[in-house]
Amino acid sequence: MTFTPTRRQFGQTLLAGAAAAALPRFAFAQNKITLKYGTAFPADHPGTVRIKEAAAQIGKDTGGKVDLQVYPNGQLGSEPDMISQTRSGAIDIMSTAGTNLQTLVPTAGINGVAFAFKDYATVWAAMDGDLGNYVRAALAKVNLHAYDKVLDNGYRNITTSTKPIVMPEDLKGFKIRVPGIPMWISMFKALGASPTAIDFGQLYSALQTKVVDGQENPLTLIQSAKLYEVQKYCSLTGHTWDGHFIFGNAKKLQSLPKEVQESLTRNLDAAAMKERADIARLNGDAQAQLAKLGIVFNQPDPTPFREMLSSAGFYAEWKKKYGEEVWAKLEKYAGKLA
Repeated sequence: MTFTPTRRQFGQTLLAGAAAAALPRFAFAQNKITLKYGTAFPADHPGTVRIKEAAAQIGKDTGGKVDLQVYPNGQLGSEPDMISQTRSGAIDIMSTAGTNLQTLVPTAGINGVAFAFKDYATVWAAMDGDLGNYVRAALAKVNLHAYDKVLDNGYRNITTSTKPIVMPEDLKGFKIRVPGIPMWISMFKALGASPTAIDFGQLYSALQTKVVDGQENPLTLIQSAKLYEVQKYCSLTGHTWDGHFIFGNAKKLQSLPKEVQESLTRNLDAAAMKERADIARLNGDAQAQLAKLGIVFNQPDPTPFREMLSSAGFYAEWKKKYGEEVWAKLEKYAGKLA
């Protein structure tokens, strides 16, 4: 006798089969790891583009298990806000300048000392070497795991809407926007300027409305943020080199499966190396493009600026603040500063 199931029995069989087929997918979904990555870089900046590529590769490496979601342009908050969120675990990974971390880890901002690095060969020797390792170890003590390779944000240059900066005297009383970084505020005060701390997200409007008459940033950021629309002159002072550490909540990252940790390390470090090459290429293009857009360039002699900083006690002050040990590591690469 052949068994013929009733409609109800047939429906139950289909449901049971569907449930069984769905079990592995349901289990996979339950194990999916979503991570948030925050940055102040604009969406089209290499510091965002390369991280998004890394996020896609991490997804492939882990068979779709890891979804690293990248939030550019300060979508998750100001950089100080994102640092706090990363420490609390609300954000998993972020990038920001070491100078933004110096209120938490004082030595993290040492790469921002004015006129410390004469060229990129010196920058990468220091940041991939003893100086960078010292800072990464200090960050680990406050539950922040920093990846080995640092993103390049470039040498910073001064733009203005009123006049070129040729000598330190041109900065006397000049209203310039700076990030809320004590050392850079100190630097511009020592040069006679009137620095004002403004979040990057508010910079364009501050320049447009003349809250400040100038600012300082790397060429690629000046270009990507369209600051040429509200500035006229760019003085290639190269007064400090700026880089972004990529770091995350150490406790959270260490709790991830080993293969996920390895994928994050491999791909984020590779992204940083690609981003460095991007910036090197773009720096060459940016000046030409900005000139076509109406920016007038000049190349000041850095010597009078260094001398003024030295006579104002800038280097001596920050050597004392940072301490002999890490200052010696800086001077290993930069030469004698104070």
